[in-house]
Amino acid sequence: MLWLGKTREAWIKNGVTEYATRVGRYLPLTLDELKDEKDATQQEGRRREGERLLKQLAPQTVLVVLDERGQQMTSVQFAEFIGKQRDNGTAELAFAIGGAYGFSDEVRNRAARVLALSAMTFTHQMVRPFLLEQIYRACTILNNEPYHH
Repeated sequence: MLWLGKTREAWIKNGVTEYATRVGRYLPLTLDELKDEKDATQQEGRRREGERLLKQLAPQTVLVVLDERGQQMTSVQFAEFIGKQRDNGTAELAFAIGGAYGFSDEVRNRAARVLALSAMTFTHQMVRPFLLEQIYRACTILNNEPYHH
C-alpha cells in the first residue's frame, strides 16, 4: 500500500498496525508513506505527488487507486477481485491512497481500477485502516473463515 502524507492520529496508527499485522498472516504487505505536498497549488501538488507515487511502481504492478468517484464493491466482490488477481498470477498488487486533493490524471490513468470505499467522504488518513480492514476481510472470505458474516 502506498499513501501520501504521514499518519498523525494515534488511533489511526493503531488501526493500521492492527490490520497490517492481520493481513500479514495471509500475504506479504508493505506500507509506504510518501511525502505529501504542502506548499503547492492543488493541481501542482497532485502532479508532484503523482510523479513520486508512480516512481515507486514496477511496470508490471497492478495499481488500484482509492478515489471517491471510483467503483464501489461489496466486501465479497472485493474479495473476488483480490482472488482473481492472485489466481491470474499478479506478482504485485498496489493500493494507493491519495493526499488531501486526490490523484493526478496520470496516476488515475495508470490504475487498473479506481475504487471507492463508500459514497461517503472520509479523510485520506481514515481510509488507511478502513482499506486494510477490507483487505483482511477479503483474505478471510477467500479462506472461508468466519470473520465475515
